Amino acid sequence: MRIIGVILAGGQARRMGGRDKAFLPLAGRPLIAHVLDRLDPQVDRVLISANGDGSRFAALGCPVVADAVPRGPLSGVLAALNVAAGMGATHVVSTPCDTPFLPGDLVPQLVLAALSAAEGLAVAATADGDQPTTALWPVGILPDLAVFLQSGDAKVTRFAFAHEAARANFPDGRAFMNLNTPEDLAAAEALLKGAA
Repeated sequence: MRIIGVILAGGQARRMGGRDKAFLPLAGRPLIAHVLDRLDPQVDRVLISANGDGSRFAALGCPVVADAVPRGPLSGVLAALNVAAGMGATHVVSTPCDTPFLPGDLVPQLVLAALSAAEGLAVAATADGDQPTTALWPVGILPDLAVFLQSGDAKVTRFAFAHEAARANFPDGRAFMNLNTPEDLAAAEALLKGAA
């Protein structure tokens, strides 16, 4: 297996006042840098899915891929699958740019869960529910995903579970804590200070 990671950084961040969520400061560093620290050791290469001026991510040293047609997270997954296919990769692992506490065994657990899935697709799950944008996507699913998005549908769970995605269950729900509001960001700061 050759697995490429993609950090999904194309959201509008309306609840953060429209600021570029990837660059919100957490413990003195951009939020996306924390995600990169967690994902990078688990994959062969990391891409960033983002629209607009990709040069703003230059300091992170990751290639930036833009959506052909922006329709939410699945558009970023599709863009990453296209790049991954060209690199000879077998899978893409996606995660949002606002999940700074990803587990250190994210990719191995997704791979293990995917072994029981007919098409090799797996999504992260906790006791709080599915975390569908954190998932393992086989490159072979690319044509189906392109057709799905062209149909106008863009719901991640609808596509994933139509393709019999397995669930990789993680015990710590905080590992997938999304920082959607200033209050979430403050809670993440407190968690990091408590761990220091």
